[in-house]
Amino acid sequence: MRCESADFIGARSGITGCNKAGYRAAAYPVSQNTRKLLQTGRVHIEMMAERGVEVDHSTVHRWALKILPVLAKVFRRRKRPVGRSWRMDETYIRVGKQWKYLYRAVDKLGHTVDFLLTAKRDHAAARRFFERAIGLHDVPEKITIDKSGANTAAVHSMVADSGVEIELRQSKYLNNLIEQDHRAIKRRTQPMLGFKNFRCAAKLIAGIETMHMIKKGQLDCPDGEVTSAAEQFYSLAF
Repeated sequence: MRCESADFIGARSGITGCNKAGYRAAAYPVSQNTRKLLQTGRVHIEMMAERGVEVDHSTVHRWALKILPVLAKVFRRRKRPVGRSWRMDETYIRVGKQWKYLYRAVDKLGHTVDFLLTAKRDHAAARRFFERAIGLHDVPEKITIDKSGANTAAVHSMVADSGVEIELRQSKYLNNLIEQDHRAIKRRTQPMLGFKNFRCAAKLIAGIETMHMIKKGQLDCPDGEVTSAAEQFYSLAF
Protein backbone atom coordinates (compact mmCIF):
# COMPACT_ATOMS: atom_id res chain seq x y z
CA MET A 1 0.00 0.00 0.00
CA ARG A 2 1.38 3.37 -1.02
CA CYS A 3 0.75 6.59 0.85
CA GLU A 4 1.33 9.67 -1.28
CA SER A 5 -0.62 12.87 -1.69
CA ALA A 6 -1.83 11.71 -5.13
CA ASP A 7 -3.43 8.66 -3.53
CA PHE A 8 -5.69 10.67 -1.23
CA ILE A 9 -8.59 10.81 -3.67
CA GLY A 10 -10.59 7.61 -3.57
CA ALA A 11 -8.30 5.80 -1.12
CA ARG A 12 -9.96 6.39 2.21
CA SER A 13 -8.55 3.25 3.81
CA GLY A 14 -5.07 4.35 2.80
CA ILE A 15 -5.65 7.77 4.30
CA THR A 16 -6.87 6.29 7.54
CA GLY A 17 -3.89 3.97 7.90
CA CYS A 18 -1.34 6.60 6.95
CA ASN A 19 -3.01 9.28 9.06
CA LYS A 20 -3.04 7.09 12.16
CA ALA A 21 0.58 6.17 11.56
CA GLY A 22 1.42 9.85 11.20
CA TYR A 23 -0.49 10.75 14.36
CA ARG A 24 1.32 8.09 16.37
CA ALA A 25 4.70 9.26 15.09
CA ALA A 26 3.90 12.91 15.81
CA ALA A 27 2.19 12.44 19.17
CA TYR A 28 4.49 9.82 20.69
CA PRO A 29 8.26 9.25 20.52
CA VAL A 30 9.02 6.49 18.02
CA SER A 31 11.70 4.44 19.70
CA GLN A 32 12.70 0.84 19.06
CA ASN A 33 14.36 0.93 22.49
CA THR A 34 11.32 1.74 24.60
CA ARG A 35 9.22 -1.18 25.79
CA LYS A 36 6.10 0.87 26.37
CA LEU A 37 6.23 2.36 22.89
CA LEU A 38 6.78 -1.03 21.30
CA GLN A 39 3.66 -2.23 23.09
CA THR A 40 1.78 0.81 21.81
CA GLY A 41 3.01 0.05 18.31
CA ARG A 42 1.84 -3.56 18.54
CA VAL A 43 -1.61 -2.45 19.69
CA HIS A 44 -1.78 0.02 16.81
CA ILE A 45 -0.74 -2.64 14.29
CA GLU A 46 -3.25 -5.14 15.70
CA MET A 47 -6.04 -2.55 15.46
CA MET A 48 -5.20 -1.93 11.82
CA ALA A 49 -5.08 -5.68 11.15
CA GLU A 50 -8.64 -5.95 12.44
CA ARG A 51 -9.60 -3.50 9.70
CA GLY A 52 -7.89 -5.57 7.03
CA VAL A 53 -4.70 -3.50 6.83
CA GLU A 54 -1.56 -5.54 7.51
CA VAL A 55 1.47 -3.49 8.51
CA ASP A 56 4.68 -3.74 10.54
CA HIS A 57 6.82 -1.18 12.35
CA SER A 58 8.85 -0.31 9.27
CA THR A 59 5.64 0.25 7.29
CA VAL A 60 4.30 2.60 9.97
CA HIS A 61 7.59 4.50 9.84
CA ARG A 62 7.46 4.79 6.03
CA TRP A 63 3.87 5.99 6.19
CA ALA A 64 4.80 8.61 8.76
CA LEU A 65 7.62 9.93 6.56
CA LYS A 66 5.18 10.28 3.64
CA ILE A 67 2.13 11.65 5.42
CA LEU A 68 3.65 14.06 7.96
CA PRO A 69 5.12 16.61 5.50
CA VAL A 70 1.80 16.67 3.62
CA LEU A 71 -0.23 17.27 6.77
CA ALA A 72 2.27 19.88 8.01
CA LYS A 73 1.83 21.79 4.74
CA VAL A 74 -1.96 21.71 5.08
CA PHE A 75 -1.67 22.87 8.69
CA ARG A 76 0.34 25.93 7.65
CA ARG A 77 -2.57 27.01 5.44
CA ARG A 78 -5.01 26.59 8.33
CA LYS A 79 -2.80 27.93 11.11
CA ARG A 80 -4.19 30.71 13.25
CA PRO A 81 -2.40 34.08 13.34
CA VAL A 82 0.12 34.67 16.10
CA GLY A 83 1.04 37.77 18.09
CA ARG A 84 3.55 40.31 16.85
CA SER A 85 6.05 39.95 19.70
CA TRP A 86 8.24 36.92 19.07
CA ARG A 87 10.71 34.99 21.24
CA MET A 88 13.25 33.14 19.10
CA ASP A 89 15.90 30.57 20.02
CA GLU A 90 17.53 27.43 18.63
CA THR A 91 18.04 24.01 20.19
CA TYR A 92 20.17 20.99 19.33
CA ILE A 93 18.86 17.91 17.52
CA ARG A 94 21.01 14.81 17.01
CA VAL A 95 21.06 13.57 13.41
CA GLY A 96 23.29 10.56 12.77
CA LYS A 97 26.46 11.27 14.74
CA GLN A 98 26.20 15.05 14.46
CA TRP A 99 24.28 17.84 16.13
CA LYS A 100 21.96 19.91 13.95
CA TYR A 101 19.96 22.98 14.90
CA LEU A 102 16.22 23.48 15.29
CA TYR A 103 15.30 27.16 15.08
CA ARG A 104 11.99 27.95 16.76
CA ALA A 105 9.95 30.97 17.83
CA VAL A 106 6.83 31.57 19.92
CA ASP A 107 4.77 34.68 20.56
CA LYS A 108 4.32 36.16 24.03
CA LEU A 109 1.37 33.81 24.68
CA GLY A 110 3.48 30.77 23.85
CA HIS A 111 1.92 30.05 20.45
CA THR A 112 4.41 28.61 17.98
CA VAL A 113 5.37 31.08 15.26
CA ASP A 114 7.48 28.72 13.13
CA PHE A 115 10.33 26.21 13.18
CA LEU A 116 13.19 25.23 10.87
CA LEU A 117 15.78 22.46 11.08
CA THR A 118 19.17 23.52 9.72
CA ALA A 119 22.55 21.89 9.28
CA LYS A 120 24.42 24.94 10.55
CA ARG A 121 24.00 27.54 13.24
CA ASP A 122 24.99 30.80 11.57
CA HIS A 123 23.75 34.07 10.13
CA ALA A 124 22.40 32.46 6.94
CA ALA A 125 20.43 29.82 8.86
CA ALA A 126 18.96 32.39 11.25
CA ARG A 127 17.96 34.70 8.42
CA ARG A 128 16.34 31.82 6.53
CA PHE A 129 14.28 31.03 9.61
CA PHE A 130 13.15 34.64 10.04
CA GLU A 131 12.23 34.99 6.37
CA ARG A 132 10.22 31.76 6.50
CA ALA A 133 8.37 32.90 9.65
CA ILE A 134 7.68 36.38 8.24
CA GLY A 135 6.45 34.81 5.01
CA LEU A 136 3.86 32.94 7.06
CA HIS A 137 2.90 35.59 9.62
CA ASP A 138 4.11 38.96 8.29
CA VAL A 139 6.60 41.27 10.02
CA PRO A 140 6.58 41.26 13.84
CA GLU A 141 6.85 44.39 15.95
CA LYS A 142 9.41 42.87 18.31
CA ILE A 143 11.85 39.96 18.26
CA THR A 144 13.47 38.81 21.48
CA ILE A 145 16.62 36.69 21.27
CA ASP A 146 19.54 35.77 23.50
CA LYS A 147 22.95 37.29 22.86
CA SER A 148 23.67 35.17 19.79
CA GLY A 149 25.73 37.18 17.32
CA ALA A 150 24.36 35.25 14.34
CA ASN A 151 20.74 35.90 15.28
CA THR A 152 21.46 39.56 15.94
CA ALA A 153 23.17 39.93 12.56
CA ALA A 154 20.26 38.18 10.82
CA VAL A 155 17.70 40.63 12.21
CA HIS A 156 19.89 43.64 11.47
CA SER A 157 20.50 42.52 7.89
CA MET A 158 16.77 41.99 7.27
CA VAL A 159 15.98 45.45 8.59
CA ALA A 160 18.75 47.00 6.47
CA ASP A 161 17.72 45.17 3.29
CA SER A 162 13.95 45.64 3.56
CA GLY A 163 13.56 48.86 5.50
CA VAL A 164 11.01 47.30 7.89
CA GLU A 165 10.98 48.35 11.51
CA ILE A 166 11.57 45.59 14.05
CA GLU A 167 12.47 46.20 17.67
CA LEU A 168 15.24 43.78 18.63
CA ARG A 169 15.56 42.83 22.27
CA GLN A 170 18.22 40.65 23.86
CA SER A 171 16.93 39.14 27.08
CA LYS A 172 17.61 35.74 28.60
CA TYR A 173 14.71 36.25 31.02
CA LEU A 174 12.11 37.02 28.34
CA ASN A 175 13.38 34.10 26.28
CA ASN A 176 12.56 31.60 29.04
CA LEU A 177 9.22 31.10 27.28
CA ILE A 178 10.75 29.65 24.13
CA GLU A 179 13.33 27.66 26.09
CA GLN A 180 10.53 26.01 28.08
CA ASP A 181 8.63 25.31 24.87
CA HIS A 182 11.66 23.45 23.50
CA ARG A 183 11.08 20.85 26.20
CA ALA A 184 7.82 19.65 24.65
CA ILE A 185 9.67 18.88 21.42
CA LYS A 186 12.64 17.35 23.24
CA ARG A 187 10.32 14.97 25.12
CA ARG A 188 9.39 13.47 21.77
CA THR A 189 12.78 13.51 20.07
CA GLN A 190 15.07 12.37 22.90
CA PRO A 191 13.67 8.81 23.16
CA MET A 192 14.43 8.39 19.46
CA LEU A 193 18.16 8.50 20.31
CA GLY A 194 18.88 10.60 17.24
CA PHE A 195 17.55 10.57 13.69
CA LYS A 196 18.98 8.44 10.92
CA ASN A 197 19.48 11.29 8.46
CA PHE A 198 18.61 14.95 7.96
CA ARG A 199 15.71 14.30 5.56
CA CYS A 200 14.08 11.88 7.99
CA ALA A 201 14.62 14.28 10.90
CA ALA A 202 13.04 17.23 9.06
CA LYS A 203 9.93 15.23 8.16
CA LEU A 204 9.34 13.75 11.59
CA ILE A 205 10.01 17.07 13.35
CA ALA A 206 7.46 18.72 11.04
CA GLY A 207 4.90 16.24 12.32
CA ILE A 208 5.92 16.66 15.95
CA GLU A 209 5.76 20.45 15.70
CA THR A 210 2.37 20.24 13.93
CA MET A 211 0.94 18.06 16.68
CA HIS A 212 2.41 20.39 19.31
CA MET A 213 0.68 23.38 17.70
CA ILE A 214 -2.62 21.53 17.43
CA LYS A 215 -2.49 20.79 21.15
CA LYS A 216 -1.96 24.53 21.74
CA GLY A 217 -5.18 25.24 19.83
CA GLN A 218 -3.46 26.80 16.81
CA LEU A 219 -5.48 25.02 14.10
CA ASP A 220 -8.27 27.16 12.70
CA CYS A 221 -11.26 24.80 12.97
CA PRO A 222 -14.40 25.54 10.88
CA ASP A 223 -17.20 27.38 12.72
CA GLY A 224 -15.28 27.22 15.98
CA GLU A 225 -15.85 23.48 16.20
CA VAL A 226 -14.27 21.89 19.27
CA THR A 227 -12.70 18.47 18.62
CA SER A 228 -9.89 16.40 20.10
CA ALA A 229 -6.28 16.89 19.05
CA ALA A 230 -6.34 13.52 17.27
CA GLU A 231 -9.50 14.45 15.31
CA GLN A 232 -7.97 17.78 14.33
CA PHE A 233 -4.83 16.00 13.15
CA TYR A 234 -6.85 13.52 11.06
CA SER A 235 -8.91 16.38 9.57
CA LEU A 236 -5.81 17.74 7.84
CA ALA A 237 -6.04 14.91 5.28
CA PHE A 238 -9.56 15.78 4.12
